[in-house]
Amino acid sequence: MPLNRPALSLGAGPRSVQDARRWVVATFVDIGRSDLVECAEMAVSELVTNALLHGAPPIRVRVRGTREHPRIEVGDGSTEAPALPAPPTGDDLDDLLTFGRGLSIVARASDAWGADIEDEGKTVWCAPAAEFAEDDGAEGIITGLVGGNGQQGGDQPADPMRFRLLNVPVRDYASFYNHFRELRREVRLLAMAHEADYPLAKDLADVFAQLGRPLTLGAMRDEVGRAQEEGLTHTDLEVVMGRTEARGVRRFVELLDLTDAFAREEKMLSLARTPEQHTFQTWFLGEFVRQADGGEPTAFPTSTGSEQRRSSVS
Repeated sequence: MPLNRPALSLGAGPRSVQDARRWVVATFVDIGRSDLVECAEMAVSELVTNALLHGAPPIRVRVRGTREHPRIEVGDGSTEAPALPAPPTGDDLDDLLTFGRGLSIVARASDAWGADIEDEGKTVWCAPAAEFAEDDGAEGIITGLVGGNGQQGGDQPADPMRFRLLNVPVRDYASFYNHFRELRREVRLLAMAHEADYPLAKDLADVFAQLGRPLTLGAMRDEVGRAQEEGLTHTDLEVVMGRTEARGVRRFVELLDLTDAFAREEKMLSLARTPEQHTFQTWFLGEFVRQADGGEPTAFPTSTGSEQRRSSVS
């Protein structure tokens, strides 16, 4: 059963650690995972403490994943990657159960943990273990916009091509952008923590790694934001992508359809796309494939001529 519960927003004071701990414990009991409560409580205490000490607001905690594989996520507004300190040398467990001792406690309380960094902040997550580890625990993994430069990877494609996207409905693109980012983050975490149970996640994560920057970041996203601020319903966009990458979008479309099928069967956390989202994404992503194969740009069809539109394509 997927866990799509709303996040708990936290303040800047020490009481937030207590609030988060109680909320996570109640959530794990509610989903029937009392076996993970002890490690979940220790882990979320440290995650929230680190967010308060080293992160930036807004700070929030969520329980995501599925009942079989629940995951704690603590998000904040900083893009600085967390650093795992040297593991403790003492053998006394009581020495570890204090706040501010770093993410080594999270590592020992988790089957997997890491940080996922986006341009708007980071999420530090963990999959609580059934027992606190006697050794150093799980190794943390940093993913996303590593380096804090706002670019994923940053390498220019070997065969760049300029794609023109005409009459893009700004609301549909904004919905696609949010869905893309959420699904990208979800499949990255599933692939790292539970690849054997979610083989589709690994395939999707590899494709997202190739397409994340050109499809959702930079000038195209900013242009849609400006169009929304001006009250426009449609706009023209352009994006530079490698021709080979663009042709690979065809595989991405197939994987999205497969993801929808899994979502309807509650095998994936993300919700299946609505018919409107499917229609837009089929056109939007299909334009990259068609133009990479030599086709001319085709505008998104509209039912009326009343849309407000601005052209940003020269």
